[in-house]
Amino acid sequence: MAFVTTAEVCDANPQLFVSGELRALQPIFQIYGRRPVFSGPVVTLKVFEDNVLVREFLEEKGNGRVLVVDGGGSLRCAILGGNPVVQAQNNGWAGIVVNGCIRDVDEINGCDIGVRALASHPVKANKKGFGEKHVPVTIAGTRICDGEWLYADTDGILISKTELSV
Repeated sequence: MAFVTTAEVCDANPQLFVSGELRALQPIFQIYGRRPVFSGPVVTLKVFEDNVLVREFLEEKGNGRVLVVDGGGSLRCAILGGNPVVQAQNNGWAGIVVNGCIRDVDEINGCDIGVRALASHPVKANKKGFGEKHVPVTIAGTRICDGEWLYADTDGILISKTELSV
């Protein structure tokens, strides 16, 4: 998709909102990383205060995908840190959206990748490996499924059932 802002997509496609084909996440995320604008097909992950599966995903080739992590909205520890984000950048991930906290913010802000999270927190996550891969998640008032498309910019985050063409 040629660069079009999320606001322009919303203005041009009211029928997609009515049908549910296009949804906007509630504006609860902080912007991190050097890429404030990113998009790609979604890969979903559901964890709680554990980052083993997050790291495993980001060790894979990203191929322009966006990892959407439902961390249960926990504000008690960080489930994403600098090392996995550097790895994600190097492996070709377009972005990471975390319904939870991150840490190593200065390191993440130096990476050429888009990251959204609720906040930063200095405490590291558990390492037990609990979680679910490729399952529907509900974050910021929106249900998100594996294979849908995510579009993020400084105005917000949109989820589309299909890739948008402009």
